[in-house]
Amino acid sequence: MRLPARVSAAALSAATALALATACGMLPDDAPDATAPYARLTAPEVVNKALAATRAAKSVRMTVEAASPEGPVEAFVATDIRGECTVTLSMGAAGTMKLVRTGGTVRTRSDAAMLRSASTAPAENLAGHWVSPTAADRHAKLAERYCDRETFLGRLAPKTGTARKGPTAAPGSGTPALTVTGGSRDGKWTADIATEGRPFLLKLRLPRGGTGGGTDRTAPVTVEFSEFDKPFTASRPKT
Repeated sequence: MRLPARVSAAALSAATALALATACGMLPDDAPDATAPYARLTAPEVVNKALAATRAAKSVRMTVEAASPEGPVEAFVATDIRGECTVTLSMGAAGTMKLVRTGGTVRTRSDAAMLRSASTAPAENLAGHWVSPTAADRHAKLAERYCDRETFLGRLAPKTGTARKGPTAAPGSGTPALTVTGGSRDGKWTADIATEGRPFLLKLRLPRGGTGGGTDRTAPVTVEFSEFDKPFTASRPKT
């Protein structure tokens, strides 16, 4: 059966357009998956939606991995929108610290190695005890900075204009996600954004970057976000 000429011409035109789009590399960024919830959004729009959703979450858990002159940094953080927070911070040979912030009050409990690396004396008398950190305790300052999700989201926000869509996959959390990448003079960044439910950030990898001027530089960091909106209690420890 012979198709009408106008139908054949339309089909040929559509096929030609698809071939040109593929050859020019347009499809991976503009429509990586027609069934994805973000197919009609640009990559910067997707990242901005993810930032807004992650900022608005009532609570979130974060696993942070970075580096420092004292060794690898790993932190497990639970924080809510009111500022309540718990952190377990490990810094390689520098030791481990627990921090609790509740009702505007901060308490820390460090092992002897952490106290020694912070030049807190006498370490043997304070190890394992909850104390109010001093203004000079740089480890407590770092741990408390991790209580604020904006510490990480604020580093991504200025870079959203460079975003490009990548593949969809299920990262370690098992939640299907769209990978978005971008770059700046500091290097490449990558964000995994949930494609089911709210568009939360699931994983963020940021390169080394400045912290607002001068020579101060932040290390590359990887943050995994989970347990959005799940309540937790930050109980004030006894000193």
